[in-house]
Amino acid sequence: MQFEFATATRIVFGAGTLREAGVIAKEFGKRALVVTGRDARRAARLVAGLKSAGVSAATFSVIGEPELVTVEQGTAFAKIENCNFVISIGGGSAMDAGKAIAAMLTNDDSLLDYLEIIGHGQTLKKRPAPFVAIPTTAGTGSEVTRNAVLASPEHKVKVSLRSPLMLARVAVVDPELTYDLPPALTASTGLDALTQLIEPYVCLRVNPMTDGICEVGIRRAARSLRAAFTDGKNAPAREDMAVASLFGGLALANAGLGAVHGFTGPIGGKFSRAARRRLRCALAARYDGKPSRLA
Repeated sequence: MQFEFATATRIVFGAGTLREAGVIAKEFGKRALVVTGRDARRAARLVAGLKSAGVSAATFSVIGEPELVTVEQGTAFAKIENCNFVISIGGGSAMDAGKAIAAMLTNDDSLLDYLEIIGHGQTLKKRPAPFVAIPTTAGTGSEVTRNAVLASPEHKVKVSLRSPLMLARVAVVDPELTYDLPPALTASTGLDALTQLIEPYVCLRVNPMTDGICEVGIRRAARSLRAAFTDGKNAPAREDMAVASLFGGLALANAGLGAVHGFTGPIGGKFSRAARRRLRCALAARYDGKPSRLA
């Protein structure tokens, strides 16, 4: 038996841990690029905590799934703002954009030089700028993965920028940040977490560490996804789903995934999020005549 296990240098988990983010971030520099989702106001508590710790911040919003141009714009903005490290707070899109920006902040070549499939697939020449991940959804586990998934509309495909060096220096996982997620987003991200626990559990590169992580994560998701969907303020259920998402990221980063996620590159690249939603509705209508359940 031979296997390797790598993850973020440090994981800080627990309700209320966002309050520690300012002090944690202080060791990485004086000015941070804070990468958020569509609504930058959700980062207000983080920015306030950074300020209290003596760290200034510039905010960069990611609207929708990150594209190659998103990373290029974010990198240019970070350089103009003299940011020396990156913090992502948000869902998987903010996480992936932040990881990629941190990588390109220190590597001056073209992004395409490092992308797989559509690029040259070169290894990063320099260690990325320090990256801190703070997820606000419980689904992707991107806070502990070593790749950033980026869309290329020109090539109609989603591809990865991938390197072990891209692992976060610190992942701050605060279940309280998921309390306000609407039921539909709780369900979709929760099913993503569950899928990313099942696939590594049955893939060809399993190992005892990821097996144990997957078994615990699957049990937590199975007992708590419905409860979190029904009552967003259910603290134990939200904690379980945060653990499941984190464990899914740990497992997939070290054991891999399967055909389910293999489809997402071409499908996700060819169709917009709205088109994929219409497809889900059509499939739902075919099976139970109630497309609104997945709308």
